[in-house]
Amino acid sequence: MSLELIIAIVVTAVGASTQILIAALGELVVEKSGVLNLGVEGMMLMGAITAFVVVFLTGNHYLAILLAGAAGLATAMIFGFLTLSLSANQTATGLALTIFGTGFSALAGQGYSARPVTLLGPLFPAELATHPVWRVLFGYSALVYFAFILVFAVWWFLKKTRAGLILRAIGENDHSAHSIGYSVIGVRYAAVAFGGAMAGIGGACFPLLLTPQWAERMTAGRGWIAVALVVFAAWKPFRLLAGAYLFGLVMTMELYAKAGGGPLSAIPSELWAALPYLATIVVLVLISIRRDASTNAPACLGKPFLPSN
Repeated sequence: MSLELIIAIVVTAVGASTQILIAALGELVVEKSGVLNLGVEGMMLMGAITAFVVVFLTGNHYLAILLAGAAGLATAMIFGFLTLSLSANQTATGLALTIFGTGFSALAGQGYSARPVTLLGPLFPAELATHPVWRVLFGYSALVYFAFILVFAVWWFLKKTRAGLILRAIGENDHSAHSIGYSVIGVRYAAVAFGGAMAGIGGACFPLLLTPQWAERMTAGRGWIAVALVVFAAWKPFRLLAGAYLFGLVMTMELYAKAGGGPLSAIPSELWAALPYLATIVVLVLISIRRDASTNAPACLGKPFLPSN
């Protein structure tokens, strides 16, 4: 492989993994608080359709990102109300949220099929990315740099701040945290809201970075990969970064295999397309087999909070 091809693969892989990374970081914070939200796919679709419509009508990409996050947050609040205020089953509610997001986005996007929009351009001037090596550093859009900064921000919040310590304490033992005066429901609402906003922004990456037109179910299961990636990374932000880029690399290999030519075309493109999902299944099976795998999971994950007083 030439240097230009390797750099092109790296740049494409980083762009392809951005939406997974942003959504997974939001889900990591949610699960650290003890809440399991399986509706990431639905929230990403809500963000995707919102971002597409806003860009199509206004042409403002940053407004589209902001409103996509708001759409994801609003959708997450439905989940929060049902599971936190009404103590509904988190797994069933998350699945219902995915179905709702899939159906609503398909309905809202009926009038926008085959209508193109402009993609979000690189953050830095094109002169900085003329050389292939510099392109690796300066050839991305603002969302890519946002995702990278978000990794450090989430790590710092969980490890270095008092608020992060409270959130982790609620995820480990909600009744103890409640007994010393912390608002378990309030903190979990905040975590769910953050996770929803990040899922919405992750969904916005599809029409703004990858495909400049609307298509039903355009997230293609990336929300489920984000959920599995949190477990794969053992609820650690930097492992999440590595895992997301690994999945992005495999997806990029599929594109180059479809293009034909070179050593990548020796493997069928259908196999490359299936690899991220096969890897997700294998990782979850291996983690479930390991006895010590659950030690990193929050002790109250998926359990409703029912205060005794």
